[in-house]
Amino acid sequence: MNDTSLSQAIETLLVSRNLRNMQVAQAALKPAYYLRGAQLLHNVRGNVIIGTGFPVIDTFETDGPVGAIALYDCLQALGAEPIIACGPPLSDALAGDYRVLPLTARDLDAAKEEAVTRLQQLQPAAVISIERPGLAEDGRYYNMRGEDITARCYFFDPFLTLATCPTLAIGDGGNEIGMGKIAEAIATLDIRVAATGCDELLVADVSNWSAYGLIALLAKWSGRDLLAEISPLDILDYLSAHGSVDGVTRQNSLTEDGLAASEGIEVIRQLRIMSGFESD
Repeated sequence: MNDTSLSQAIETLLVSRNLRNMQVAQAALKPAYYLRGAQLLHNVRGNVIIGTGFPVIDTFETDGPVGAIALYDCLQALGAEPIIACGPPLSDALAGDYRVLPLTARDLDAAKEEAVTRLQQLQPAAVISIERPGLAEDGRYYNMRGEDITARCYFFDPFLTLATCPTLAIGDGGNEIGMGKIAEAIATLDIRVAATGCDELLVADVSNWSAYGLIALLAKWSGRDLLAEISPLDILDYLSAHGSVDGVTRQNSLTEDGLAASEGIEVIRQLRIMSGFESD
């Protein structure tokens, strides 16, 4: 199938469960958004900032970092220089194995200063946000339960709003960075909608799966079966050893948003079939 058809098939697959009403978000987006997002990363060189990390209780959830690590490995394999932006404890957990940009700002003014400084230093070719809490209209952060989590957040929003390079954002509920792009369309959802927008917004039932959707297109263009190189279970095991929890159950388990790792593995299998690397 051609790239547009593949993108639309990916978009349908990734919200097919409709766990948190992301079919509403899909309907609000111009079709082929995965294609447009992947095109922004095609043949990219230089630094690519990947922001992730959603605070749950006193640690971080598995949804977001799994996809961020998958994207990091993919982009590095294709010649880019990715760096993961996150706050502690996730930044401390990843620092020994990945290029990490530690986020330190705890208020918007400080975050703008941090973003300006880091963007000037790194001159990124793209900025990606995957499952990062996005500021609501009242300037605070909320989780899926409507709880105010501002005190536990390190601000990343200005890295997208102040960037001069393309920006991509990934979310699965409505309260993540990027959802401001379709805030009016998803206002009826039972969520405190984020106000921060982006150039290209990608949605899925689980944010990690959006990363796989992007990689499917990058794999097709490169002729390299990049999805086969991803092991969600190994990444979950790595994160679990560093204290991650499932964002839904709040348990330290090898799951994402209450779903077994096998669910993400099956999504990868279906994407490999769609992109021509595996037979059905």
